[in-house]
This record gives sequence, structure tokens and C-alpha cells, in this order.
Amino acid sequence: MSAPATPDQDGGAQAADAFTSLAARWRSACSACRQVFGMPDYERYLAHAAATHPGEPVLSREDYFKRAIDRRYGGGSGGMRCC
Repeated sequence: MSAPATPDQDGGAQAADAFTSLAARWRSACSACRQVFGMPDYERYLAHAAATHPGEPVLSREDYFKRAIDRRYGGGSGGMRCC
């Protein structure tokens, strides 16, 4: 039989769980802000790519942002686009 957890051990696990939860909430809040202000969200792109295109290569962070800027501002391919 294993020894019962001491309060210090249990508190450490609770602190780790609280930190993980706080970090997840922070990422979620940052993602929401990016969406509100129209900024590209690389982590969201990675999650989408993994869910819908497993095994296919993904863009690097730098290439992702270059593509997002080109999409938003026209990218020099025939002038500005509205959508």
C-alpha cells in the first residue's frame, strides 16, 4: 500500500492544476483578443491543421504570418482586395 499523501504533496498537485487552468484561460483570452482585432492566430491554425489535415505539413510561424499579411493587404498580386 502506498502512503497517504501529505498536505504538501496534495497542495503541490492542486497548485499545478490551478496553474495549468490559468495558463489555458490566458491562451483562450489571447486567442479571443486576436479574433476581435482581426489578428492571425497561429496556435488556432495549428489546432485546425491537426484536426482536419492530419499528417500534412504545416506552415512555419513566419510563413503563416506572411501569408496572413498577404491575404489581408493584397500581397502585391493585382492590388488591394476588400475580402
